[in-house]
Amino acid sequence: MRYRNMEECITDLEKHGHLVRIHEEVDPNLEMAAIHLKVYEAGGPALLFEKVKGSKYRAVSNLFGTIERSKFIFRDTWESSQDVIALRSDPMKALKQPLKYVGTGLAARKALPLKKGSGVPAGFEEIRISDLPQIKHWPGDGGAFITLPQVYSEDPDKPGIMNSNLGMYRIQLSGNEYEINKEVGVHYQIHRGIGIHQTKATKKGQPLKVSCFIGGPPAHTLSAVMPLPEGLSEMTFAGLLAGRHFRYSYADGFCISSDADFVITGEIHPGETRPEGPFGDHLGYYSLTHPFPVMKVHKVYAKKGAIFPFTVVGRPPQEDTAFGELIHELTGGAVKQEVPGVKEVHAVDAAGVHPLLLAVGSERYTPYQQLKQPAELLTIANRILGTGQLSLAKYLFITAEEDRPVSTHKIGDFLIYILERINLHRDIHFQTHTTIDTLDYSGTGINSGSKVVFAAVGEQKRTLCTEVPGILKNLQTFGQAKMIIPGIVALQGPKFIDYAAAQKETDKLSAAIQEQGVLDSCPMIILCDDSTFMSETLNNFLWATFTRSNPSHDIYGVNSGVENKHWFCDNVIIDARVKPHQAPPLIPDAAVERNIERFFAQGAPLAGLRKSR
Repeated sequence: MRYRNMEECITDLEKHGHLVRIHEEVDPNLEMAAIHLKVYEAGGPALLFEKVKGSKYRAVSNLFGTIERSKFIFRDTWESSQDVIALRSDPMKALKQPLKYVGTGLAARKALPLKKGSGVPAGFEEIRISDLPQIKHWPGDGGAFITLPQVYSEDPDKPGIMNSNLGMYRIQLSGNEYEINKEVGVHYQIHRGIGIHQTKATKKGQPLKVSCFIGGPPAHTLSAVMPLPEGLSEMTFAGLLAGRHFRYSYADGFCISSDADFVITGEIHPGETRPEGPFGDHLGYYSLTHPFPVMKVHKVYAKKGAIFPFTVVGRPPQEDTAFGELIHELTGGAVKQEVPGVKEVHAVDAAGVHPLLLAVGSERYTPYQQLKQPAELLTIANRILGTGQLSLAKYLFITAEEDRPVSTHKIGDFLIYILERINLHRDIHFQTHTTIDTLDYSGTGINSGSKVVFAAVGEQKRTLCTEVPGILKNLQTFGQAKMIIPGIVALQGPKFIDYAAAQKETDKLSAAIQEQGVLDSCPMIILCDDSTFMSETLNNFLWATFTRSNPSHDIYGVNSGVENKHWFCDNVIIDARVKPHQAPPLIPDAAVERNIERFFAQGAPLAGLRKSR
């Protein structure tokens, strides 16, 4: 199926039982998002909200809520898109398997953007920002946001669609200091293509022209989040995955997508910012209010019968988890070409994606040595932490396969494999005063924090504990010890006050453990506010530990020290307690939760949906 627009996709999904229509009017202030979250959690269908309070436009969510539905949407173009990306990443494949890739050249030619006349396409009407569905997702959000935008900009030095960038940067429509209908906020992180374009425009002393497309074929939405190989543009990939050209025109110097449901055009002027946020984000906390670029709105357009797509992000997994899985399947091999020696890299969704990377590399530097230690792995680790969005990671656990295959997607087993082999006096490597994710508030400031690499290779060095060791059962200050996985124990402690107090507390803890003997079977100890929560599920451990800690500040150790500027310990202690400077977690509004129960009651359109994930 090759959808020409969003309406065709919705019709197809409904025909095959993948979509439910909600006829009753729904409030975009928290209600729509709360319904979406509950349906996603139950593994439910896509939702078409036919009556959005305060807007004449319909809205759709949960289109990509399951990997199965996402693949169903792209069922006719998935394989050809994979083949083209594979060729871009490794052109030798065409020589090795010419028959398999014979059609990819034709597929790529059909995908090239196609200019359709000039001016605003027929069927569009001019509207205002306030006419759009004003969807507020979480109680603490600063206003209404667009969460599935396709933000388009062109290189000021090389204008034209083939030198453009299409990215998914959230757009704040209302609230804060924005003048309604005249200004919107554009939140983008470091290392993004639009930032390069804005830097060039600023140097020229001119505003950057920006178009925000909303809706259209679902392929256009996915293209905005794709990390594509060098030389394959998002606009070409959008056509490739949609099975038809990305069609566009220009009006007043702004690019207009002929297939989008809505288009917002405007300019970002040099040096102009507004407070943007807060926004309930994908780490499971609010990203707070910070100055970000403001777009001066030029014109806003809507297609006749336009449908407004949206998603809701929060503590993973959420709908954007499916995006991650799709991206991995489409481009999983690309990182192998970009980082020589790497076999696999997994950005762990349950930990908020950027905070935690797991990787499998190769260890070929000294095959003649009987005593194996990380060597090539450290080179690979540095390459990973210097590559695109991977450079925003805080924790990287890396190993090489030895006696058996290792998968980064079996997270518990992978961590156990590392902990069985790591030399804690040699194999922990820090990077301090560096960049982390803009959305991560565990560091020392916006975009500022640290990184740590845990590298392990060779024979098994220890047998990990599967029950809480006696040494950890009767400690002062930190108690209620609980097993998380073999080799990792959670200890519950007092509320975090500041780092001076934390240093004293961990010094006492370390001394108390040392006094009782060696604790080789438990290489990692997690300090937390609630050891029951921390140990209840693997996902709880991954989320709470790696979103609430800054390696340079929150990693301590039993019998720790520094030798030739290298930090070492006998047991790693990670302080994953909530810190005063961290952002608050996302908590649903109880009154709204009660109010939306009417949609799930017997006889209601969403009756029977229960949590299944």
